[in-house]
Amino acid sequence: MPARWNTDNRPPSLTEFTARFPTDDACAAYLEACRWPDGFACPGCGSCRGWKLQTKRWTWECHDCGRQTSVTAGTVMHGSKVPLRTWFLAAHLLATHSNGMSALQLQAKLNLGSYKTAWLLLHKLRRAMVAPDRTPLSGDVEVDETTIPYRTKDEPIAGGQGRSQIGKIAVIGAVELLEGNRPGRIRLEVVPDYKGPTLKGFVERNVRRGSHIWTDDNKSYYGLQGYGHTPRVIGKMAAHVLMPWIHRVFANMKRWGLGVFHGFRDKYLNAYLNEFVFRWNRRQSYRSAFERLVGIGIAMAPATYADIRATAV
Repeated sequence: MPARWNTDNRPPSLTEFTARFPTDDACAAYLEACRWPDGFACPGCGSCRGWKLQTKRWTWECHDCGRQTSVTAGTVMHGSKVPLRTWFLAAHLLATHSNGMSALQLQAKLNLGSYKTAWLLLHKLRRAMVAPDRTPLSGDVEVDETTIPYRTKDEPIAGGQGRSQIGKIAVIGAVELLEGNRPGRIRLEVVPDYKGPTLKGFVERNVRRGSHIWTDDNKSYYGLQGYGHTPRVIGKMAAHVLMPWIHRVFANMKRWGLGVFHGFRDKYLNAYLNEFVFRWNRRQSYRSAFERLVGIGIAMAPATYADIRATAV
């Protein structure tokens, strides 16, 4: 067993998970308890008076306004024809598998009828990997940029070599530095360029003011307002010597993309980066990763196939 799972961090086995959620009704009961821990509350008028309908599965009707609300309404699972148990199994596999999985793998494991169904399931769950209220990084924070290989059907898996721009896209990343020179949480984001407004905007969105930013000597970071800033001249020295943790994040992320997806596609790269961030930030809490994913999914606005395509890079 991997060392990281020799503690209470070990996620439930698939046998344990299926025993906990053997039916769609068991999954619905879990969603109901998560969504309304203090009892039903109408999302329309806020009334706490209502009753569960016997003629519609997992649906409540408000006593005051008459609105009917199912446990999946307004969540990441809104309007889905996929059984709840399949949703739960997909969330469990995605959240607790060390490397995640591709849509082709998920289709095979869950015996889904089409690749598109598996792809849409995964992308909806990836949307639920970004908590709307997540707190920004803080303290000492390493920030740097890299290029990630991506591919189309006609391009090499690892992108062009050397200075070639074939199959490459710019990405910026940040990692908290904890006591004992340990890495904390991270953020990753696709950027259109390395200009000052772009890079400083990333810092302002993702790092709490008053934190101290460590970068290379890229002049685009100069003039950050509200942050301490230490630029370091890399020169001929390898960048990972002075900025080890952000470069380890970049290296792990690139290996993950090649190993699981056989190369990223540029169109949905931010979605894959969000998945990597979710998994990295919960590497010490695999056991609760499923609960966190479902919890965010309940609070997320629903998205259609068209919505997901429209938000692509």
